[in-house]
Amino acid sequence: MPKGIEIRDAHFPGRAPIDAYGNGGFRFAEMSHRGSLLCLPSGIHGWALAEGDAVTVEALAMVLEEAEAIEVLLVGTGPEIRPLPQAVKAALKARGIASDPMSTGAAVRTYNVMLSESRAVAAALIAV
Repeated sequence: MPKGIEIRDAHFPGRAPIDAYGNGGFRFAEMSHRGSLLCLPSGIHGWALAEGDAVTVEALAMVLEEAEAIEVLLVGTGPEIRPLPQAVKAALKARGIASDPMSTGAAVRTYNVMLSESRAVAAALIAV
């Protein structure tokens, strides 16, 4: 039986505020994560997008799968606001999700406030 390092997708099975961001990652729930995050009703998941990558419908597949529990998706697009492609906005709207692109810092702050208000919020946060 060979033993080795088990690589698993990063996943925190709960909702938690983001305590800090920067240096290419995030801190939440007394843990740190290097890279981007999807903060969804099912938990906080590692996300493969990096700064400069296009936000696509495919990249947001997990968000669309949980659409019934999400009213607002905050999209942290990096250090600056970048508009979402029309196809992404249309796919989210078709599932009843309002999308709001903003800088990652603003998205983290807004997510934390909306989470504390028990709102049906999700966030797609590109690491800065």
